[in-house]
Amino acid sequence: MAGSTFGTNFRITTWGESHGAGLGVVVDGCPAGLALTESDIQSYLDRRKPGTSAYTSPRKEADSVKILSGVFEGKTTGTPISMMVCNTNEHSKDYDDLKDIYRPGHADYTFDQKFGHRDHRGGGRSSGRETIGRVAGGAIAAKILKEKGISFLTYATQIGPVRIDPNHFEPGAISENPLCMPDAKAAVEAAAYLDSCRADQDSAGGIIECVITGVPAGIGAPVFDKLDAKLAQAIFSIGAVKGFEVGDGFAVANANGSTNNDAFVSNEAGIAKATNHAGGILGGISDGSPIIFRAAIKPTPSIGKEQKTVTKDGRETTIAIAGRHDPIIVPRAVVVVECMAAVAVLDLMMENLGSRFE
Repeated sequence: MAGSTFGTNFRITTWGESHGAGLGVVVDGCPAGLALTESDIQSYLDRRKPGTSAYTSPRKEADSVKILSGVFEGKTTGTPISMMVCNTNEHSKDYDDLKDIYRPGHADYTFDQKFGHRDHRGGGRSSGRETIGRVAGGAIAAKILKEKGISFLTYATQIGPVRIDPNHFEPGAISENPLCMPDAKAAVEAAAYLDSCRADQDSAGGIIECVITGVPAGIGAPVFDKLDAKLAQAIFSIGAVKGFEVGDGFAVANANGSTNNDAFVSNEAGIAKATNHAGGILGGISDGSPIIFRAAIKPTPSIGKEQKTVTKDGRETTIAIAGRHDPIIVPRAVVVVECMAAVAVLDLMMENLGSRFE
């Protein structure tokens, strides 16, 4: 199956299925000499694993990572790094009744049309558990970037109709509520909304925002390998993402050039911008300002509410999906978005090493 690899200079290839023996990733391009242990990876995987709150799937998985290659005596060797997470709590029989039915909102129908058959147990490669490999690989990218002074702040700005209030923005609140919202009051309101969705056997979507600081000006390329284009590819490759925007995003449609342009100013550090409507990227190249983007996450498609569908042979029927599913994808997707952004940024930074002779 082609299409499981992302990146050129720093490259991740994910493998595995939701109900197979396990899932993992092979990372190519990591320089030798990086201090790396399984705990560096585990801290990221713990942010996406199920069973951590009332708003995640009750599937109980430790998601413990094992580094299989590429690390010796606590440091990377410059060779491919392979990592694996075993599945220990799969309930494959929960999906037996769905073998010949297409679930609305899932990739069942399209997978059948492309390959002629599919793994009906949890969606196979289309399952959200595929993101385990992305997070493990992205954790390495984030560690390299951190050592270069680049950091990420990623959080939910909206859950269903509930939006955070920028005046109540508290970074510390992100890790203090199960919805990863930087506004404690909004988190309480969002939780109440999700409780009503669950009572109605329904689900909700939301928006994730990522702020990347410390990226120097000059990263990216002016044509096909634009930094924002690479970020868009990385984020849109996450199964639940249905929208992506940088800086002011779609709001620029209502702006004028005089209000949307970021004025350049001089300060003690050199050249800077007075505002950041562009989200830190001009002409596909980083401008030294914080890079800001958002991703719209669709509602969890597996819901208990009855829906219309068809069988593989075209017979109309209805379906109400039982089993263990997240009532909302957003909280667990926060770290996935962050890790894919880290891979995209690091990949282009490594490519930039050949941009200038000096």
